[in-house]
Amino acid sequence: MRYRKVKKIEEKLSALGYGCWGISGPSFWDGTTDDDSIKTIRKAVSEGINFFDVAPVYGFGHAEEVLGKAVKGMRNDIFIATKCGLVWDQQNRISNCLEPESIRREIEASLRRLQTDRVDLYQLHWPDPRVDIEKTMDAVNDLKKAGMIRYIGLSNFSLALAERAMKVSDIVSMQGLYNMLERNPKSYHNIPLEYAVEKEVLPFVKRNEMAFFPYSPLFQGLLTGTFDLERKNFSSSDVRSANPKLSGPDFEKYYSVAKELKAISEEIGKPLSQIAINWLLHHEEVTSIIAGAQNIAQLEQNLGAVEWEIDDGLYGRIETLIKNSGIDL
Repeated sequence: MRYRKVKKIEEKLSALGYGCWGISGPSFWDGTTDDDSIKTIRKAVSEGINFFDVAPVYGFGHAEEVLGKAVKGMRNDIFIATKCGLVWDQQNRISNCLEPESIRREIEASLRRLQTDRVDLYQLHWPDPRVDIEKTMDAVNDLKKAGMIRYIGLSNFSLALAERAMKVSDIVSMQGLYNMLERNPKSYHNIPLEYAVEKEVLPFVKRNEMAFFPYSPLFQGLLTGTFDLERKNFSSSDVRSANPKLSGPDFEKYYSVAKELKAISEEIGKPLSQIAINWLLHHEEVTSIIAGAQNIAQLEQNLGAVEWEIDDGLYGRIETLIKNSGIDL
């Protein structure tokens, strides 16, 4: 395993992380079982992965519970990053909430589900325009003082809002949507994004010696090279069905580029998923990639990506292909 270090975080973090949205349960992601998830997480730890990214909203608490069961007895070997700011009601309707009282309830519930006494990195999942960020950061600072969390991070935040937060708290990381085909995307699942990773966030984290964690590194499966243009690759209950880039009018153009990238992967004898992961690792600002794996086979394929590196020639070839594709980068 390769590890990366930033000044603001004491630990070295595995360049390949483990994203836990895919362990939300079969009601959210096709082809997942808790038994497979637990076995895969334990295999990940044994292979040197120490960065695990989860959130309460993943499976409405289910992913945190599964992770907590899986890492019982090995808590000191891993770095757990969870989040706050997305809450749900009895009908599972999700809303943004960064009120101090809500955050306190969220961290207590997360610690209980994770079966731990502290979270290593506590990230604000999405902004809440109804609450002053300074008020939110004061509340998160209190959790840090109480020893419930160790570090504070931001996810899906604009630079302007991040800079306000940094005046109140020590922010160690940023998280955002970033992969070969989504570099400065304007939306995610129809949610507007107020940041541009490649143009803004990467220079920002480098300048401030912070970590950056890209999510959706495989474009929710498109960059595995296994999708089919003629039929859906997931059911209507799968969370990916809500991504218009995978089922709407834009899908064909993204699929076309992925197909050309797969041809390159077949030529060099490496899976497309490994090329996508290596492309991210080619950027020094990327600290740990939030890559999901629903079973050991998927995990092992991801692990293979850290055993080789993209050279400048291959990187240039990929860049030329993508930039000439016509997709909006």
